[in-house]
Amino acid sequence: MIAEAYKGIFQTDKYDDYNMKKQGKGKFWVAVINEKRKGEPEAMSCNKPPFWVDEGKTPDEPLAISSKILAEYAYDELPVPDTDITMNPSGKQTVNLDTWIWLDKARFKPVSAKASLSSIGLSATTTAKPVSLTIEPGTQDAKVHPASGECRIAPDGSIGTPYSDDKKNQAPPCGVTYLRATNQTGPHPLKATVTWEISWSSSDGDGGTLPTGTYGDTTDVTVGEVQSINR
Repeated sequence: MIAEAYKGIFQTDKYDDYNMKKQGKGKFWVAVINEKRKGEPEAMSCNKPPFWVDEGKTPDEPLAISSKILAEYAYDELPVPDTDITMNPSGKQTVNLDTWIWLDKARFKPVSAKASLSSIGLSATTTAKPVSLTIEPGTQDAKVHPASGECRIAPDGSIGTPYSDDKKNQAPPCGVTYLRATNQTGPHPLKATVTWEISWSSSDGDGGTLPTGTYGDTTDVTVGEVQSINR
């Protein structure tokens, strides 16, 4: 993308005494690659030589930095927390015993990041809002709750419900029930993925949405059986 970089006079191998005769205020604009996206093919498409833009003017360049590009920069800096789930029971699970799963409401809440180009007074704020938790138990020998495996955010902002003793006869609104022990197979890789909706707004009144973000972690789960003796 094109980003504003220099106020002074400089030379390039294509231009000698570049812009020496220009009068008035303004700045040079040069191509800058986002280090976090330099591996994308589009990153090399911005290769126009440095050019001058008079103060108060909009560069006649389709790749010139805009409020949406700033929003995309902010997207890369969103302070999204790691997908750490809470489980009850914690630790080793038991065959046919429901496992309740939820997220810490205090950590999983909307987060924002801001990117700005102060010299031209342009800024954009990007916000990520958690909307659901998807559970993949890591084995076919399991039931997920709900059956879709997707736990949607509640009106109060929570995802999943913390377990308490008064809920012991209830099925978890968000969780998993393992149907077979892992003594023959080894731990199941339970994967938990949070989906975040992304929106942005800017100082020039523009705004919209960006592609949904998904962030997940995997937890190894050991499942045992309750042994009983009949006499």
